[in-house]
Amino acid sequence: MSISHSEKRHVVCVPFPAQGHVIPFMQLSKLLLCSGFHVTFVNTEFNHKRLVKSLGEDFVKGQPGFQFETIPDGLLPSDKDATQSIAALCDSTSKHCFVPLKELVEKLNASHEVPVVSSIMYDGLMGFAGNVARELNIAEQQFWTASACGLMGYLQFDELVKRGIIPFQGYYFSLSYYLFLLKNNNKINEHIKYLVFEILQPL
Repeated sequence: MSISHSEKRHVVCVPFPAQGHVIPFMQLSKLLLCSGFHVTFVNTEFNHKRLVKSLGEDFVKGQPGFQFETIPDGLLPSDKDATQSIAALCDSTSKHCFVPLKELVEKLNASHEVPVVSSIMYDGLMGFAGNVARELNIAEQQFWTASACGLMGYLQFDELVKRGIIPFQGYYFSLSYYLFLLKNNNKINEHIKYLVFEILQPL
């Protein structure tokens, strides 16, 4: 039995605008589409232009049940075909993307061409999207695109700082020693053993 347009679940996917985040989100979006969801995939305007340039206008037209939308990333406009600064994107999206995303979701909900948004699924680095979901009383899910091991590492940052393990201190963590290693490849294994000992010692 087919699902009517109004009964379809509509997921808005909001990846962090970097390749290692967009690709897993795109793969997840395809699975959601195949499972009967209507999917709106939100790119930044900068990344969307690069997508059009790479894959053509026809690709970004989407297909039944799947569409692309865009929001600004808050950075200065650029035609440069290159990866943006991750640090700048983290700062800018957190400060400037809440309102554009909220307006986009409200526009989708006012449209008769797509189902009402039932969920916002966002990258772990795009916390503003969760704020939009809560303000509009929409279900939210956070999708972590890196490995489970990476997630556990991130979750321990506060504890590592509290124990004084990071930021690393001393000559063995200095630029001078790094340059020394580059000139003396045979010293790298010795350096790694030292780092492991220094990091594990306080635990």
